[in-house]
Amino acid sequence: MHQSDSDGANAMQLTTEGHIMTKPNQPATDTLLTDIAQRHFHRLKTLETLKRDALDFHDVAVWAIRSALVEAHAAGFAAATK
Repeated sequence: MHQSDSDGANAMQLTTEGHIMTKPNQPATDTLLTDIAQRHFHRLKTLETLKRDALDFHDVAVWAIRSALVEAHAAGFAAATK
């Protein structure tokens, strides 16, 4: 991750394989990621740190992780092509 100071504002930029993207709308992104996580990890209530091991750590199947990542990637691609 790289931070840029343009026009006096601190704008976060994400860099992936030489591509620079501006930081997405954080509340909307958090909501989308929470929705994806809840669809794929059924016992998950929030992506917030709750400071309790029983609530913050989960056993998750690799296929569920892959499925959630595929959905998140598709959502990001769709947002980027709008």
